[in-house]
Amino acid sequence: MAQAWKCSGLRWSADGPVLAWDGGRRSALTWGKRVAFGVAEGGVRTCVGARGHACPTGAAVSGRSTGARCEECARLDRAHSVAADTIADDPRPYQVYLAWFGPGMVKVGITAEERGSARLLEQGAVCFSWLGVGPLMAARCTEELLRAALGVPDRIPYAEKRAVRAVLPEAAADRAVEVAELHARALALPAWPESLVREPLRVVDHVEVFGLAGLSVAVGEVGELVAGGVVSGELVAAAGPDLHLATGRGVVVLDTRLMSGWGLVAAGGAELTAPVREFKEEAGVQDGLF
Repeated sequence: MAQAWKCSGLRWSADGPVLAWDGGRRSALTWGKRVAFGVAEGGVRTCVGARGHACPTGAAVSGRSTGARCEECARLDRAHSVAADTIADDPRPYQVYLAWFGPGMVKVGITAEERGSARLLEQGAVCFSWLGVGPLMAARCTEELLRAALGVPDRIPYAEKRAVRAVLPEAAADRAVEVAELHARALALPAWPESLVREPLRVVDHVEVFGLAGLSVAVGEVGELVAGGVVSGELVAAAGPDLHLATGRGVVVLDTRLMSGWGLVAAGGAELTAPVREFKEEAGVQDGLF
């Protein structure tokens, strides 16, 4: 029987995207690389647990879940997150950022300063700029200020991000316009928290990092993995958790969060058979699976 691997997610390193596997192994992803894996017949997706601990019941989870956690583990994981505002005494400095994903899609967010730009890569931000840095609660207040005063959201659905990646403005200067405008408006707000140090506009562009230049419009996305199903294609771009794969039916997007919780096996030259949700409009010793 082929060796099964469990994916622990897509990670962004200084050299680009890598798939991480339970046990510490990593598979570097480069443009043109063939990504091919499948779920064995009879395979079941199980909860990945929370906060580094295994799910006590080994509960089965839906193939469509991007969190790959049962209800109890999902509650536990969120209860100890910055997003849930349950760790207000975190002493680390936090940065506030403005991230742009496409025309009309700018969001505000915060991330621990020690993480650098990792959070922006994980979200698939096409470009971004820091806005300020300071204590957690000051950063959180600034995030709320921008939402209330300027109407800037703190979330943008991945479906909307995916829909525009192949039709972005070609010039980096054009991609930076909305971030620059909001950055200026944000710094001019009178209720800026005193403990948050303002940062100058410096727009960082990720189009080359993600491989988005010249990207073909995707025809659909993998809706879920299923027992006996295969995902196969040539990697042409990656952004956030998404891999854009060239297949026989066109470019198909795979959200790698759908891989967690499954036992996956190498699929060689097999064709894509996993369920694909079509978009309504075109816009030796094995050291890993691939």
